[in-house]
Amino acid sequence: MIFTETTLKGAYIIDIDRKEDDRDFFARAFCQQECEAHGLKIIIAQANVAFNHKKGTLRGMHFQSPPTAETKLVRCTRGAILDIIVDLRPDSVLTSNTLPSS
Repeated sequence: MIFTETTLKGAYIIDIDRKEDDRDFFARAFCQQECEAHGLKIIIAQANVAFNHKKGTLRGMHFQSPPTAETKLVRCTRGAILDIIVDLRPDSVLTSNTLPSS
């Protein structure tokens, strides 16, 4: 797995690390040890799949506060996704590199 840290502390873009051969490729989609090495404490309690027929479909925001907070792992297996993270942590500091350029 390839972890790319975003400008938002604790949020990563995680790509598969393709191992190719004459059959095509194999890649690990999830590894708890690799996630923990990046500070992500993921316990798989639930896994969901959504499919949208219409381009531009909007799905809802999900927020949990402790003690029911969850680590989210979002994956797009086909097509494209725009995933927006809203950082509500009181100690979060919005920096210029987290804002879209004008």
